[in-house]
Amino acid sequence: MSDALKTSGMTRLRNYFLTGFVVCAPLAITAYIAWSLIGWVDSWVKPYIPVRYNPDTYLPFPVPGFGLIVALILITFIGFMTANIVGRAIVNFGERLLGRMPLVRGIYRSLKQIFETVLSNKGDMFRQVGLVEYPRKGVWSLVFVASEKETEINQKLDREGDPLIAVFMPCTPNPTTGFLMYVPKSDIVLLDMTIEDGAKLIVSAGLVAPAVKMVTVNGEQIHGALANPPLDTMPQAARRSRTASSRPNR
Repeated sequence: MSDALKTSGMTRLRNYFLTGFVVCAPLAITAYIAWSLIGWVDSWVKPYIPVRYNPDTYLPFPVPGFGLIVALILITFIGFMTANIVGRAIVNFGERLLGRMPLVRGIYRSLKQIFETVLSNKGDMFRQVGLVEYPRKGVWSLVFVASEKETEINQKLDREGDPLIAVFMPCTPNPTTGFLMYVPKSDIVLLDMTIEDGAKLIVSAGLVAPAVKMVTVNGEQIHGALANPPLDTMPQAARRSRTASSRPNR
C-alpha cells in the first residue's frame, strides 16, 4: 500500500472521528447537565418525602427524577395558593417578617426583583444587541442593550437629545458575568442579531457567529456584516440620510 493511500485513509478516519465527536459531544454534555440537575434536586427533595410515599422504599433501585416531579408539583401548588386571597395574605405576612431582618431583607428583595424581571413578560429584559467602543477607540465590544428608563443617573448625566442607556457587557465564555455601563445612545451601534445569537457569540468566543443579515437603508438592501454599513458602501441618497442614531458620533 502506497504512502498516499495510507495518508488518505488516516485523513478519512480523522474526519470520521471529528464528525462523530461533533455529534456526540453536545449530546453527552447536555445529558450530563440534565442528569446532574435531576440528581441535585432529588438530593434536596427526597429526604423530606414521607417514607410511605417514596418509591425508593419499595423498589430495589432508586427512581431518578421523582424528587424533581414532587418539586414541580409543590411549586405549582404554592403558585396556585398564592394567587388567591388567603395565600397572598400569608406571603405578605412572611415578607413583612423578612422586612424586619436587616441582612436578610436586602438579599430577599434583590433576589425577588431579579426573578420577577427575568420571568415576567413586561419587556424589561435586554431588547437588543449592540457594539460599544471599549476598552479603547477602535476596539469594539459586544453589549446587551437594556430598555430606556428614566433613573437618577439619567437625570444627573444625560445630555439633551442623547440620553444614557444601560448596557451589559458580558464576559467570554460566561455571559452571566460582566460589566454594567451607562453609555450615550449615540455611541451604541445597534445590531440585527438576536439576544440568543449574541449569547452564542459570547460563549463560543466568536467561533459561532450568526448569519449575516441583509441591511436595508431607505428601502435599498446593503450587504454588510454590521447593522451600520460603512459610508463608502452606501448609495448617495442613503448616505445623506444616515443619522447619529445609526452610528456613533465622533
